[in-house]
Amino acid sequence: IATWFLLRSLIQLLLKPVERLPLTLMRDWLTKFGYLPPPGPVTGQLQTQEELAKAITAMQQFGGLEATGILDEATLELMKTPRCSLPDLAESETRKKRHTQAVTKWNKRNLSWRVRTFPKESHLGHDTVRALMYYALKIWSDITPLNFHEVAGNNADIQIDFSKADHNDGYPFDGPGGTVAHAFFPGDHHTAGDTHFDDDEYWTFRSSDAHGMDLFAVAVHEFGHAIGLTHISALESIMRPYYQGPVGDPLKYDLPYEDKVRIWQLYDMPNRCNTHFDAVAQIRGEAFFFKGKYFWRLTRNKHLVSLQPAQIHRFWRGLPLNMDSVDAVYERTNDHKIVFFKGDRYWVFKDNNVEEGYPRPISDFGLPPGGIDAAFSWAHNDKTYFFKDSLYWRYDDHERRMDPGYPSETTLWKGIPSMLDDAMRWSDGATYFFRGKEYWKVLDNDLEAEPGYPQSIARDWLVCGDMQSDSPDSSGSSRTGAPPVSSNFQMNLNDETSLPKSFGHRPFSLPLPK
Repeated sequence: IATWFLLRSLIQLLLKPVERLPLTLMRDWLTKFGYLPPPGPVTGQLQTQEELAKAITAMQQFGGLEATGILDEATLELMKTPRCSLPDLAESETRKKRHTQAVTKWNKRNLSWRVRTFPKESHLGHDTVRALMYYALKIWSDITPLNFHEVAGNNADIQIDFSKADHNDGYPFDGPGGTVAHAFFPGDHHTAGDTHFDDDEYWTFRSSDAHGMDLFAVAVHEFGHAIGLTHISALESIMRPYYQGPVGDPLKYDLPYEDKVRIWQLYDMPNRCNTHFDAVAQIRGEAFFFKGKYFWRLTRNKHLVSLQPAQIHRFWRGLPLNMDSVDAVYERTNDHKIVFFKGDRYWVFKDNNVEEGYPRPISDFGLPPGGIDAAFSWAHNDKTYFFKDSLYWRYDDHERRMDPGYPSETTLWKGIPSMLDDAMRWSDGATYFFRGKEYWKVLDNDLEAEPGYPQSIARDWLVCGDMQSDSPDSSGSSRTGAPPVSSNFQMNLNDETSLPKSFGHRPFSLPLPK
């Protein structure tokens, strides 16, 4: 029975205890969204009253209602709320065969997308729909390693369609209201990532029509599924299964914290509070902590710019996209250029852009093959020190040559480990040495670690243990690619269906970054 007719029938029954509701109507809805198992081929649906009450209780708990096990008015209102087609709880084995549960993630980072079919009776133009898809994907690419780009062919990773009723994917739509969209989780099936919107819905953008569905808000939710997230019961989450209305300006929308944490965990974003670091460097007076493909950044006042890491290759343009980590980083004192080391190669950057002719071999410094562990410039003598295992080299950046007599054993500084992850000179004049999850402090002109060290990197540098809300991503750039829209693409303020009210009262083009 179609969901919409089911819900209409349920509402007409007013408030009645579980045992007096038509069991077929109740079971269909609860089964569809994962609260009851599907009927068996022999036994049919023979749930007891107790089993039905447990299913209703689970539905109420997931929906943020009082768990009574009774279909009261609040429960019925929630059941008739427009929502995503996907189930809330673990799917049945039958359904898993055609719709893989989110136990995996994308095993590649560059994903293509295409709007294959557009809404047929919507006031939204094709360019507007594509722009909204672009910005909905950007919400996720801004905080994950994923990159999205629009393509024109038939081989897109994420195919976007506006369809009606039964469209041959096992998740038929049901007319206006009811289920409004769904997406397929990542996997090896041919529908992985595909996202479908019900073309019987009245899709809107900046609309005062209370019956319309905000396309951007629904798209953000469905693309969360397309990259691996399941439903969650948190009331503020965009991954809550029920439609919650418009979310505002796509250029300013910020995901709720619960959604950020889940996607970080899914895509193995490093946890700054429970890790060692590949490299640490002071650059332009700020501290940078590097881990894998990411970094955290601290201001001169030792304030963390963002709780979430930024991607290295997005900030320093010219490093290989497939480079999974860096070995060492330092800023040269003579010209303030930034040097990155990885294996037997190094890159020199002026600000955020790589210099021509790089990478080059580290033998330019007189260093042996095999890479280095750490590098920093010591203000005491204006020399640069390179570390590898228990050895160190001293280099003169002004003369561009290695000082004679090196390598040497790392016994110059007493009280620090013989093998290091990295080192840097900080704005307080001290030099800090890092190993594992700890660090040591050595005052300038001193050759011995300060008493009371080592101390915790996470606690003292990365505000772990402190409750702090997210601040904007420090990188600020986009990885969603630029859709090939026409040069005259513009969202006219006079079109009530095309712009959020927060855009103001002037002609405005929703920019598509190049």
